Amino acid sequence: MLPYGRQSICQADIDEVTRVLKGDFLTTGPEVPSFESAFASYVDVPFAVACANGTAALHLVSLALGLKPGDQVIVPTMSFVATANGPHYCGADIIFADVDPDSGLVTADTIKEALTRADLDRLKAIFVVHLTGASVDMTGISDLAREVSVPLVEDACHAVGSNYLLSSEARGRVGDCQLSDFAVFSFHPVKTITCGEGGMITTRSEEYASRLKLLRNHGLIRDSNQWVDERLGCDEVTGEVNPWVYELQVLGYNYRLTDFQAVLGKNQLQKMSNFGPKRQLLIQEYRKHLTNVSPNVVLANTVLQSEAVHHLVSALIDFSAIKKSRRQVMLELQEYGIGTQVHYIPIHFQPYYRHKYGFLNLTGAEKYYERCLSLPLFPDMSVDDVEFVVDRLMLVTGV
Repeated sequence: MLPYGRQSICQADIDEVTRVLKGDFLTTGPEVPSFESAFASYVDVPFAVACANGTAALHLVSLALGLKPGDQVIVPTMSFVATANGPHYCGADIIFADVDPDSGLVTADTIKEALTRADLDRLKAIFVVHLTGASVDMTGISDLAREVSVPLVEDACHAVGSNYLLSSEARGRVGDCQLSDFAVFSFHPVKTITCGEGGMITTRSEEYASRLKLLRNHGLIRDSNQWVDERLGCDEVTGEVNPWVYELQVLGYNYRLTDFQAVLGKNQLQKMSNFGPKRQLLIQEYRKHLTNVSPNVVLANTVLQSEAVHHLVSALIDFSAIKKSRRQVMLELQEYGIGTQVHYIPIHFQPYYRHKYGFLNLTGAEKYYERCLSLPLFPDMSVDDVEFVVDRLMLVTGV
């Protein structure tokens, strides 16, 4: 079976996890800061903060921004629900932005349109999504964020290893936060690298990084220099600091990453020099076999980005033209041992948000959703596997 995505675990990964499992620290040990340091170095950013998963990362960023009821944030509707849920957990209202119908990416123009529906006095952040691993127009969107004086957050859960355009000649690594305040990553098993579950937040702000670390661990403060109640914290006779004392000054969460997850993530990160080029090679094969074959089956425009390390490869299929439903195509491909998936149902379609905000006319996202189908893509695939997938896709769709 060729699933749409799958983790790639080697013996070195297993050995490293086993080493930690046999050691003294399963959590709150040295492997988490080691992974954070390695990831920060990889994306060329001063600070990286690990957490339990990508959803927790989105929530932590929203908390660090101080989002609250009455605030508004702009979020692309073409994403997993967590992109909207993170700020909404804090009480912020979501202004859903449309996307380009042929890439699924939010654009400067669709952000501009969303801004016309926002109350600029209440708007507190703009979130973007590097869908499938392809980067959005960071320069154009960051200019808009500066114009309205709000932070810019990158949902980069698909985009470990991808680059983006700083200018016609310069490139940045997604996560370096040169044009944003935060970038958020996920290490779910089907993502580019995995911890089983895990997340990472990058930022150039030491203040934000400290806040994130506080919030991911219940909000507990163990530094006696920051304590408010010295009577609780110090010995009543000697005045020395009591070693067991901590203070809760802000409400936080248990969003920690374990050490055995962290060491797996760090070991996976060391393999990006193989994972990245292999994914790009497989994408090139998909391009070679599916370009100019039929207008009824094309690749999403994101696949054309040479700077991307793709987490997903999205085909856009005119199901009405081929006279088959998406479900039929998926089931027929499954009979050949080919797994597919849909990324994503527009978030504004979901009953929770539709009940809250009513029906929205976001035609770009709806057109993308009507056609998208994610094909298999993971490092252990071969070029022959891609040819097999394309051959069966052509057979099933009749192109």
